[in-house]
Amino acid sequence: MSGASGAGSSSLMNAAVEAHDLARTLGADEVSVSVSRSSEISLQRRAGKLEQSQRATSLGLSVSLLVGDRFSSHSTSDLRPEALRAFLERAVDATRALEPEAERRQADGALCGRGTPDEVLDQNDSTWSALSASDRGEKARELEAAVDALPHRNRIISATVALGDSSSESVRVMTNGFVGEHRGTAFGMSVEMTLEEPGGRRPEAWSHYGANHQSDLPNVAFLADEAWKRAEQRLASGPIASGRYPMLLENHAAGRILGVIGGPLSGSELHQGRSCLAGKKGAVIGSSKFSLYDDPTIPRGIGSRPWDGDAFRARPMPVVESGVLQNYYLSLYYARKLGMDPTSGGRSNWVVPPGQRSVAAILKDMPKCIVVTGFLGGNGNGVTGDFSYGIQGMLYENGEATANLSEMNISGNVLEIFHQFEESANDPYLYSSVRSPSLVFDGVQFSGV
Repeated sequence: MSGASGAGSSSLMNAAVEAHDLARTLGADEVSVSVSRSSEISLQRRAGKLEQSQRATSLGLSVSLLVGDRFSSHSTSDLRPEALRAFLERAVDATRALEPEAERRQADGALCGRGTPDEVLDQNDSTWSALSASDRGEKARELEAAVDALPHRNRIISATVALGDSSSESVRVMTNGFVGEHRGTAFGMSVEMTLEEPGGRRPEAWSHYGANHQSDLPNVAFLADEAWKRAEQRLASGPIASGRYPMLLENHAAGRILGVIGGPLSGSELHQGRSCLAGKKGAVIGSSKFSLYDDPTIPRGIGSRPWDGDAFRARPMPVVESGVLQNYYLSLYYARKLGMDPTSGGRSNWVVPPGQRSVAAILKDMPKCIVVTGFLGGNGNGVTGDFSYGIQGMLYENGEATANLSEMNISGNVLEIFHQFEESANDPYLYSSVRSPSLVFDGVQFSGV
């Protein structure tokens, strides 16, 4: 086998190669083995005390087998040689009892490999291994102290702060010659708070940020202040009259509306006849001002990756460009089922290009606009494209907030909402795999009173 990463001496790689070769010896025609190891630590403080401290480690192996064009997947956490042999014997025998699925054959190895070097993706923070329990405890205390230092602390009846970090490594070995290894770290901090207002209501709010590198997280004062501002936006909230309003969707919440397009784009939904976007590749599905790209190559991107689920080299891909649907999400399996070319079975980083104006400048030019800051429940139908979500937000008039909103829904359809897109702000959100700025839509249906 030709490797993409020269990591053959690692224990994970040795385990993957041994499992691959054993499965082949036991009768599998094609084998894909992934072995992963991770460690995760989290702390939570409330009322000046450490309320929760957790550490979790995991080691696991997953294997996909093709035996006489019959396919199956299996996983185990017991990597002892005798246990692994028994596990693979049962897996190979069970696969022989299934119906043939020739579409499950692996891709040509020449199409597989590392699309972007690890040093370019830069998803592994080398300082993680040096973090101590005292380092983590001190950061949690700093975050709680930032909440306690808020000028309105007496109005907060409960506040919880949390932080966590993790490190993971994985290897993959396939019969088509693909061999790869990837490492990554993740860090997160959050603040949740509850306020009290007349009438007994207790509005809640949160602020959370995550990144591959600890140095990319905002400082603790920023998190505390943002959580307070969001909580303040919940005070005295309620519905306004139903109707169609311009909507500015805040950047951190944009994933919910963008997500309505995700399901109908998937190969499984297309194959099973459950997609309202079937047959629309190359068609106009939105405003010429709207574009959406999938980019797995962004350095330190939350959704970045060197290869996809089929081990195809990860490459940027236009999803919607100037309102025209450019690509579906097609794994090798569903591409073969549909008689189409594969793209990728799942999204990486979704990127909406930012605009030129700030949120404040956009709102100042609008006589009336509902700013949506978050969502509460709801549902979508991939077959019809209809969706309805509860919202939290504010009413703005001529650039000034005039009411806090709750107990309202927005509703629409995938085939309509992106035609209503008007403008992107200049504030892309970089702490999620949905790297979107705040988005402006015109004439969105809001249900209130």
